[in-house]
Amino acid sequence: MAIWNLPRLRRWLFGIPPREITVERRGFVGGTPATRARIEQIGETFAYGYHAALESPAMDVLQPRLEAMETERRGFAYEGAAMGLALLDYLIPGRRGGRIAAFLAGPGDAHAYMVHVGIGWALARLPRRLETNLRPLDPLLRWLAVDGYGFHQGYFHWPRYVTAMARPRNLSPYALRVFDQGLGRSLWFVKCAVPARIAETVDGFDAARRSDLWSGVGLAATYAGGVKQGTLEGLHKLVVPHRAELAQGAAFAAKARERAGNPAPHTELACKLFCGETAVAAARVTDDVLQRLSAEDRGSGNAPAYEIWRQGIRQHFEGTP
Repeated sequence: MAIWNLPRLRRWLFGIPPREITVERRGFVGGTPATRARIEQIGETFAYGYHAALESPAMDVLQPRLEAMETERRGFAYEGAAMGLALLDYLIPGRRGGRIAAFLAGPGDAHAYMVHVGIGWALARLPRRLETNLRPLDPLLRWLAVDGYGFHQGYFHWPRYVTAMARPRNLSPYALRVFDQGLGRSLWFVKCAVPARIAETVDGFDAARRSDLWSGVGLAATYAGGVKQGTLEGLHKLVVPHRAELAQGAAFAAKARERAGNPAPHTELACKLFCGETAVAAARVTDDVLQRLSAEDRGSGNAPAYEIWRQGIRQHFEGTP
């Protein structure tokens, strides 16, 4: 029997030890006890999905394990499962892309945004050039894998990518922008959702990078939650020059939850503050802009297709108080 057919061995070789997702181990400081607990809870949920995929990659076994997760947190479990399946697709001969393709065609479809982000986590740990691995993916959503890669690097390697503000090598100019969107998402975790620390960190980056970073912050604050209304209001007050980017990220988060059927009160609250409208309305903005993209833009795989989508959403929210 091949070693790849032994679930416990796969988990032993590639699993994430529980200690690795504690805020203490990651070196994340500050934040309230409740926020720190939420950050760890999200990490635990991601790891649950990741390990479920390593142990039980067959869809008929994996799906019930993921669906057993509490609805509000289920997206994180699907994200983790995508990382596990993508890793197995790469490592097991003859199955390149097969598990992820089956996942997206089946139970992962409703969580397609989170699945593509989870693929990016796997790509961060594989030796191949990142953008080479994107080619089999959806021409539009493949960029979310680059976002996932950026989050992974910020979350696990923040001294290099957050403190030292390093940029990865061998990424195209637009991929570097999407990397920053994922890096911005990681700041919500690395800085334990403290608005002043997040704003100070973003302001330390080159001005050309700040818009994408704030987009990521908006997405994480809206999707992940873990804070009270006053914290979100404090964040909003600090982002006056980039409120449209914050709103665009929030709208993406609202759409991810709407598609997956896992709405959350904190997402509703953040959308009302950042977007000036409900989560349902914010999600609809992403749909409306996407529908206006030409078939050529959506199918070409060119970076501008994804960026045109984001620009249209930003433009909708420009001038939002």
